Amino acid sequence: MELTSPTEFARETVQSVQEYSSLAARAIAGLFRRPRYFADIVYQADLIGFGSLPIVVLTGLFTGAVLALNSAHTLQRFGSLSLIGQLVSVGMVTELGPVLTGLMVAGRNSSGMASELGSMVVTEQIDAMRALGTDPLKKLVTPRVVSTVFMLFFLTIISDLLGLIGGAIVSTVIFGMDLHQFWSSAWQSLVFQDVFTGLTKPLLFGFIIATVGCYYGLSARGGTQGVGRATTQAVVASSVFILLVDFFATKFLMAIFGYR
Repeated sequence: MELTSPTEFARETVQSVQEYSSLAARAIAGLFRRPRYFADIVYQADLIGFGSLPIVVLTGLFTGAVLALNSAHTLQRFGSLSLIGQLVSVGMVTELGPVLTGLMVAGRNSSGMASELGSMVVTEQIDAMRALGTDPLKKLVTPRVVSTVFMLFFLTIISDLLGLIGGAIVSTVIFGMDLHQFWSSAWQSLVFQDVFTGLTKPLLFGFIIATVGCYYGLSARGGTQGVGRATTQAVVASSVFILLVDFFATKFLMAIFGYR
C-alpha cells in the first residue's frame, strides 16, 4: 500500500468531494434538460428494480421473522406477547426495511454501475460519446439516478410488507398468537410519522446508491484492475453513506415530528 502525506490525503479528499458534488448536481440538472432518455430510464428501472426483487423479498421476509422471533422471547417475560405486532411493524417500516433494502440494492447495483461505467471509461467509450456531442452524465448518470430512486421507493414498501408477513408467520405458527390480533396491532401502531420516515429514507438512499456507483465508475483508472477497485469502493462507500444518512435523517425527522 502506497503511503501518502496528510496534506496530499486531505487534498485528494477535498477534490473527491468536489467532483462527487458536481456529478450529483449535474445529474439532477439533467432532469430538466432535453433529451430525456426515457428508454434508458425504463431499462435501468427493470434492471435495478425487478432484478433486485428476489433478494429484497428474502431479506424483508426473514428480517421480519427474526425480529419477531427475538423480540417474542423478551416480551414473554413481561407477559406482553400481544405487542409483538407493534414492534415488528414500527421496526420494519421506520428503520430495518429502508436500511436493509438500501444495503441490498447498493451491494447489487452500485457495484454494477461502477463496473459498467468503469469498463466504458477504460475502453474510451466515454470519450467517444463526448466526441459525438452526447453528454455522458445526462445519458448515463441521470437515468440511473431516476430509476434507482423510483424503484427503491417501491422495493422498500415490498420489503416492509414481507417483513410483516414474516413476523406474522412466526407469531402465529411458533407462539400461537391470533393472526387477526397481530395485524390489528401492527396496523394501529403505525402513525403518519412512522410511514413518512420510512418512505423518505429510500429516496435519499436511492440517490446515494446511484450517484456513488456512477462516480466511482467514471473515476476508474488503470485498466481492469482499476475497474475492480472502483467496484469495491462503490459498494463500501454507498453502504457507509447509507448508514450515515440514516442516522442524520432519523435525527432530523425526529426533531421535526418530536419523539413518540
